[in-house]
Parts: sequence; C-alpha cells; structure tokens
Amino acid sequence: MDREDFMQAALDSAENGMGFVNPNPMVGAVIVRDGKIIASGFHERYGSLHAERSAFAQCNKKGINCAGADMYVTLEPCCHHGKQPPCTEAIAAHGIRHVYIGSSDPNPLVSGKGAAFLRSRGIGVTEGVLKEKCDKLNEIFFKFITTGLPFVTLKYAMTLDGKTACYTGESKWITGETARRHVHRERLRHAAIMAGIGTVLADDPLLTCRIENGRDPLRMICDTHLRIPLDSNIVRTAEKVPTMIVCGEEDAQKADALKNAGCQIVCLPNGNGGTDLSALMKMLGEKKIDSVLIEGGGTLAWSALECSIVDKVMAYTAPKIFGGKSPFTPVGGKGAKSPAKAFMLEDTTVTALDGDILIEGRVKKCSRD
Repeated sequence: MDREDFMQAALDSAENGMGFVNPNPMVGAVIVRDGKIIASGFHERYGSLHAERSAFAQCNKKGINCAGADMYVTLEPCCHHGKQPPCTEAIAAHGIRHVYIGSSDPNPLVSGKGAAFLRSRGIGVTEGVLKEKCDKLNEIFFKFITTGLPFVTLKYAMTLDGKTACYTGESKWITGETARRHVHRERLRHAAIMAGIGTVLADDPLLTCRIENGRDPLRMICDTHLRIPLDSNIVRTAEKVPTMIVCGEEDAQKADALKNAGCQIVCLPNGNGGTDLSALMKMLGEKKIDSVLIEGGGTLAWSALECSIVDKVMAYTAPKIFGGKSPFTPVGGKGAKSPAKAFMLEDTTVTALDGDILIEGRVKKCSRD
C-alpha cells in the first residue's frame, strides 16, 4: 500500500460519522507501521473523541505502542481546546513520527496552526494527500465554518425528457432502488431537508431517512399561508421527527394546532412572493444547521437558485421518457430568458446508479444580469 491507499482508508473510516457529527467535520485517521495499518479511528458523534484520539484509544485497547509510527488523517489536526482537547498534543505525546494530512482546516482556530505545531515538535508533516477527495468529503463543513451559512444542495429526480411526473401527476417511482438509497444517504448527510407546500399537498411525503441506524434530518416546509393539512404525514409524525413550518403570515389558530402536533412555526417576511430564503439560511446558520437538502418542488427550486443560496445540484436522471405537455419539471419559476443567462454548473461528475444516472456539480457563482 502507498500513501494514497492509507489516506483512502482514512477517508473510508471518516464516512462512518456521516450524519452524526454536524456541524463538525467528518474525519478519519489511520496509524501505520512497516507498511501496515495498526489502528484506525473516526469522529463518531458531535462532542465525542476526534479521529486521532479515537485511533490512539484503539491502540491502547490493543496494547499497541504506536511510538515511531506514521499517522494519516483526512483533516489537519486541531490545536485548540473545544469539546475535546487538541489532537496535536496527543499526536506528540504518542510519539508519532510523521503525519500525512489530506485537507487543511479552514477553521480560523486551526488553519495551518495544527501543522505548524507538529513541525515545531520535530514531527514530519506532509500535506495535500488525496486533497481533492478529502476536501469534497467536508464541503459542508468548509462552507459553514467560513461563512456561518448552511451548505445547500438542490436535489431532484427526472426522466430523460426532463419530467418529474406523468401528465396524471403520478411520480412514483421515477428512479430505481439504487438511486433512491443514494438519496437517503444524502438525507443522512444533511442536517435539514426542505420542501415546498406544493410537494406536500401533491405527494404527502414523510421526508425521513430510511437507513438502518440512521438519523432523520430536520424537516422544513416552506408554507407561506399555512396550508399544510393537519392530517398530512409531515404533521402526524412531527412529535417523532423534528419539523419546522416556515410561513409568511401566521394564522394563530392553525399555528397553535400545528404547534400542538409538535411542529415548530417560524414566521419570516416574504421574498419574491414566497419565503425569504436568504433570511431563512441566516437563521438556520445561527441555529448551527450546517446543511440543507432541497427536495421539491419546482417553484422552490427556482426561488433557491434565483436568490443564490444553492451550492450544489444533484440531478438523478432515469432512462425513461414520459412525454406530454405536462408542467411537471424539476425547476419552475420564470426561467432564464436566454441560454447565456442560465445557471451554470462546474466541477461536474456523472455516476451510474444501476441504470439511472446522477449528474452533480457546483453552481457557478457569477452575475446573471
């Protein structure tokens, strides 16, 4: 095995913390001696041991002296006191010879200071091993820690001809099981999931994460006039799954009924005829909600793009053609007035999902005037 193989092992370990460490980053670490991994660890939950200390705990449990070994860690070790003490001190105390780092930590409390501390203690440091993969693993954390705003992903499923439903309105299922399982991993990864009231009225979804031992994200429904039915799946399960209804004008009687059902009601001023999404993102950031997955419908998707809150688009495309003149498309709204004014994606990737195709990319930040 070479350096990249060991860092990949650390990456694989880091993903075990998906959905449970927010708003902290996912981090994995492996300890290597004589070309073999002797211990590994990952950040399991927010507030728990960091990956490096988790790996050292495994060494202690196995009775392994890791002095003189190398460590591979996906993110620059912390050098400050938070919910856990500095990992840099633990690395020095355990006699690690060389540390290989994937991503630099953009957190101002770390940001190069962790690597500098290790070097000051005579520990070798190599940075940027599988940097691109390590950076992508924590794209949510990187935005949140530098801006205080959630990382926003717009997700939708469509046919080859761009339809999200048949002319009858029937939409289950467009994609296959593999793609749908992939969506549930994204629900696990994100702290919150957001949908418009139109989607609730049309599909009556649950918007939960159906992964064994997973975690349900906060459900947010943009419902300007509080039209959500009290017998909808969202409201009926609000006592078990965190649920926020975001409205623009509060009907006191309806709001009280929703609160009694377990929903949180947030009233925000309207923006462009609907929820002020920029104000909502600011509020979520203040609540330490680091990520939002937008799942339906077309009006909300356009509004999110138009107010520039979307960081990433994930388009699941099925090899089907519905045809017809139905208005069921993933992004509605006014639309672009010319191809030159379209929203553009960059850093795009294409992934095959057992017949379906996932196209994802970052929304290019540029003026569309």
